[in-house]
Amino acid sequence: MATTLTKHERNLSALIHASTFSKYFIPFGNFILPLILWTANKREHEFVDYNGKQALNFQISMLLYSIVAGLISIPFFFGFAPEIFDWDFWGIHKLNDLNNLSIHINSDDFRFGRFFWPAGITGVLQVAIGVVNVVYTILATIRTNEGQTFKYPFTIKFIK
Repeated sequence: MATTLTKHERNLSALIHASTFSKYFIPFGNFILPLILWTANKREHEFVDYNGKQALNFQISMLLYSIVAGLISIPFFFGFAPEIFDWDFWGIHKLNDLNNLSIHINSDDFRFGRFFWPAGITGVLQVAIGVVNVVYTILATIRTNEGQTFKYPFTIKFIK
């Protein structure tokens, strides 16, 4: 397939993959720009059609994985919520002791531990998803510019 591809097709396909980085400048740019480039050129070039579908399917899959990673932590936050309404949790019952104010920080008194575990795990998952997104988008851009077909891993085929 690399011998029959024109420089225009390879550059356009690489641009579709690279345009997913526009999400850092334009909200939902990782969907809008590749969609515009793909729909404008999909009937003329088979290679561009294939790469447009690949890029959009990968970006939709990454969005879905990010949403699922965020939803996983919700039960942990609800498990923490009843403790918020416990007045003893915030130390409000000690307001009358302000005349005897002394500041003492003890790591054993750190009561937010259950709250930060799900946030930390979800944060690590979100960072991992972001790294996978950046690395494979760069690989796809390079490979398509060389005229090779690239298939993203972890991709659900939404557009066939």
